[in-house]
Amino acid sequence: MPISKCPPKSEPLWKAWDRKAQKNGLRHQVFAVNGDHYVGKWKDNMKHGKGTQVWRKNGAIYEGDWKFGKRDGYGTLSLSDQETGNYRRVYSGWWKGDKKCGYGIQFFGPKEYYEGDWCGNQRSGWGRMYYSNGDIYEGQWCNDKPEGEGMLRLKNGNRYEGNWQRGMKNGWGRFFHLDHGQLFEGLWVDNIAKCGTMIDCGRDEAPKPTQFPIPEVKILDPDDVLAEALATFKKTQEEGD
Repeated sequence: MPISKCPPKSEPLWKAWDRKAQKNGLRHQVFAVNGDHYVGKWKDNMKHGKGTQVWRKNGAIYEGDWKFGKRDGYGTLSLSDQETGNYRRVYSGWWKGDKKCGYGIQFFGPKEYYEGDWCGNQRSGWGRMYYSNGDIYEGQWCNDKPEGEGMLRLKNGNRYEGNWQRGMKNGWGRFFHLDHGQLFEGLWVDNIAKCGTMIDCGRDEAPKPTQFPIPEVKILDPDDVLAEALATFKKTQEEGD
C-alpha cells in the first residue's frame, strides 16, 4: 500500500520578519521616524537596561538606566551648547518614571547649580543651591522652592537662619549682620522683618561696625513686651485673612 507524506507547512514570511523585528537585548542603533535614535538594551520592544538616547529636535542626550521605555535609575542628561557646540551636563542623578526623583545635581549655569533631593522633576527634600551671585541656600525644599528650615548665606558673609515658606523668609528666624556686627531675631513675613530684637554681635570684629553700639534696654521685662507685640501682629494678620 503506497504511503503518502504531507510536505511540511512553511511558515509565512511575515512571521519570520516580525520575529526578527522584535527588539530584545542589545541593539547597536535604532532610529525613530522623527530622527531620534537610541543605542542600548531592549525588552519587549521597550528600552530597558543601560542605554543612550539622542533627541534630534533639541540635541539632548541621556545616558543611563531605562525601565520599560522610561528613564528610571541613574542617568545623565546633557544639552548642546549653542555657542561652543560642545555638550554641557544639565543633570546627573536618579530618575523614576521619566522624572528626576531622588538625589541629583542640576546645573542651571556655569556658576549656578543645585545638589540635593528631587521628586517629580522638582526640588523637594533637603538640598543646597549655589546661586550665580555667590549666595548659598542650604535646607529644606518643597515644590521647587525653599520650604521649612533653612539657611541662606549671602556673598558678603551675612546669613539668615530660620523658617521659609514659598521661597521666602516666613516665621521665626535670625539674621546675622556680620558686616556690621549685629544680630536680629524675630518674626518674618514674606522676606520682611516684622517684629523682633536687634543686639550687637561681634561688633568689635566686624569689618564695617556701626558708629555707636546699641544701647542697653532699660524696660523691666523686654520679653513680655516682645511677646505682646507678636500677639498683636498675629491677631492683625488673622483679621486680615
